[in-house]
Amino acid sequence: MTQPAVLAAPLRPRETSVIYPLQPSSVGEIVPMARLLQARGRGRLWLGQSMGLDTHQLFAALTGMGLRIPFGSSVVLAPLRHPLDAALQARSAAALSGAPYVAGIGPGGTDFQRMVRREAYEKPVSAVAEYLSVMRRLLAGERVDEDGVNFSTHAQLGPPASVPVELGLGVLRPPMARAAGRVADVAITWLTPAPYIRDALVPSLATGAGTRDRQMPRIASVVHVAVTRPGRDIQRTAFNAAFGHLSLPHYTDMLRQAGITADPNHPEDGAKAIVDAGVFVAGTPQEIADGLDAYRHAGVDEVILNVCGVTRSEGLGAGLRDLTEILETIDDRQA
Repeated sequence: MTQPAVLAAPLRPRETSVIYPLQPSSVGEIVPMARLLQARGRGRLWLGQSMGLDTHQLFAALTGMGLRIPFGSSVVLAPLRHPLDAALQARSAAALSGAPYVAGIGPGGTDFQRMVRREAYEKPVSAVAEYLSVMRRLLAGERVDEDGVNFSTHAQLGPPASVPVELGLGVLRPPMARAAGRVADVAITWLTPAPYIRDALVPSLATGAGTRDRQMPRIASVVHVAVTRPGRDIQRTAFNAAFGHLSLPHYTDMLRQAGITADPNHPEDGAKAIVDAGVFVAGTPQEIADGLDAYRHAGVDEVILNVCGVTRSEGLGAGLRDLTEILETIDDRQA
C-alpha cells in the first residue's frame, strides 16, 4: 500500500526569510547569514542554482557545521538532474538539517536547456509540472514506472523520510502559476510586483489548485531590498542587483504585464522602473518593513529578503548589516 506524501508544516504566518544573493565560491561566505537566522530562531535560508559549488552540497556543509536551520532552493534547474536525483537531494537536505526543506524547481531558459539537453523543452510549463509530479510520488515512497513526455522513471526511493519536503515551483506568469496550483506546495516568485501577485498570480494559483481539488500553494516571494544610507546610489544598487533578470525577455514580459516599463535591451531603465514601482524596496528599515507589508497583503506567506545589490556594490558585510537591521525592525513589530 502506498504511503501518503509527507507534507511540511508551514512556517509561522508572515514569515521573513533570507536568500544568499551571490554565486558562492566557499561555504564560509554563507555562514554569517546562516548564523543570523540561527540566532534569530526563525526563517529559512534560500540558495539559488549554484554553478560553482552545488546548492545541495552547500546545505549539507552548513548542516555539518552545526547550522541546523530550514533551507530552500530558489530555484534549482530541472535540466541538470533527473527527478529521482532531485527527490533524493531534497530528502537528504531535509534529513541532514532536521528541518522541513523546500525543493524549488524551475525549467531555466531555453538557451540553458539546450546546453544540457538534446533540445529545449517543447512545453516548459508541462515539463516542470511532470517533473514535480514524479518527485512527489518518489518522495511518498511510491514505485514509479512511467515513460512520460519528458522523463522516463522506473525507480523507487523507499519509505518516506521522517523530515518533510515541500515541492516549490518558480512562478513568473499565470500559466506557470496554474501549474503550481496543480502540483506544487510553494509558488516561488522573483522580481514580481505585489499588485501583480495579487491580481494575476493568486487567481491563477487558485484556479490550478481548484482543478485538482487541493489547497492553493503558499507563496514565497524573493524581494530586493536596500537600506538608504549616505553615499548609496539606490538606482545603481538596483541595477547591480537585477541587471541579469532585467535583461531576460521572460522577466521583462512579466514586468510589462504588471504595468512596469521594461525592455531587455535597456536594463538601466528597468532598474529605475523597479525602484520607482517599489519592486526594489528601499528606505529606512521601517520604510522597508512597510513596503514588505504590501507583499503580505497581496497574499505572500513568506517574504525572502535579497540584498544582492548592496552585496555586489559594497560587499558581504554591508549586505549583512542591512539584513540585520531590517529583520530586527520586522521582528520588533511582530513581537
